Amino acid sequence: MPQDIFLQRKKEILSKKDKSHIGKWDEKIISLCEKINKSDNYYTTSSCSGRVIIIADQDEKARDLFLKRYHNLISFEQLKKNLEDVKKAKKSIKFKLDPCALHVACKTLEDANKLCTKARLAGWKKSGIIAVDKRYIVELNSTERLEFPIIDNGKILVDDDFLKILVKRANEKLKNTWKKIESLEKNIDL
Repeated sequence: MPQDIFLQRKKEILSKKDKSHIGKWDEKIISLCEKINKSDNYYTTSSCSGRVIIIADQDEKARDLFLKRYHNLISFEQLKKNLEDVKKAKKSIKFKLDPCALHVACKTLEDANKLCTKARLAGWKKSGIIAVDKRYIVELNSTERLEFPIIDNGKILVDDDFLKILVKRANEKLKNTWKKIESLEKNIDL
């Protein structure tokens, strides 16, 4: 893609209003996104620093699927209270932990390969080029995930001991994903 077209598209994308559920970049990934966006050869199109969500268990995407969302460490008390609040919905509900994820438009295929290599070295194991038609898009993902049903028909399916273990594991995974964000930021020289 010619430099002027790439830079024009970059300017358009980065000037658009944030369409994410929270309406802004996650704090823990802002610095990495800013570093990428300073380069003439890259720009971010979406990002997430990792999150825990309590989500309605259904196949269709909808804005109201997210019942609770956390972009920081969680506590047992907080999770227990939030589960008690959302169980009233009488739906099937899942607990889900998503790792850090980032989509980046790259000027050239060589730029895309370079970014994928740096990401994998920083621990973002599920990373690759996902589009090559109008522009090169790289999707960077880490591997820390948890997902399972936690409420069914208004009943919490696990006991407090399990919830305490879950909170500990989720927080460990969030910390690990944030370390990978820091590692990638330190190791990219775009």
